[in-house]
Amino acid sequence: QVQLVESGGGKVQAGGSLRLSCAASVASGPTFSNYAAGWFRQAPGKEREFVARISRNGGVLMNVDSVKGRFTISRDNAKNTVYLQMDDLKPEDTAVYYCVADAYFDDISAGRADYWGQGTQVTVSS
Repeated sequence: QVQLVESGGGKVQAGGSLRLSCAASVASGPTFSNYAAGWFRQAPGKEREFVARISRNGGVLMNVDSVKGRFTISRDNAKNTVYLQMDDLKPEDTAVYYCVADAYFDDISAGRADYWGQGTQVTVSS
């Protein structure tokens, strides 16, 4: 069982930066370093969107073309934490951002992750 808690969201002007953190706690079973992780987002009135994923060993897939070059996903297994660094934010990045984790890498991008955080709101004003 894995619990995920996001932090770092907030309000920022266009062009600004935020770093989202996702702290994982594992009640039993494999340590968090054995899980793939990722980020989704959902904007008001829109479907949930897969943003990025990172493997156990740090292999990265950025899924959304509009965030490539601006967002970076990373992890610190010693701290059981996954990060999403967001630079040059745009109003269209406004959404609730969710951290996810799963033992299987492909389940992350398929939206079938076993574990989801509660979400953190990111609001970008123009």
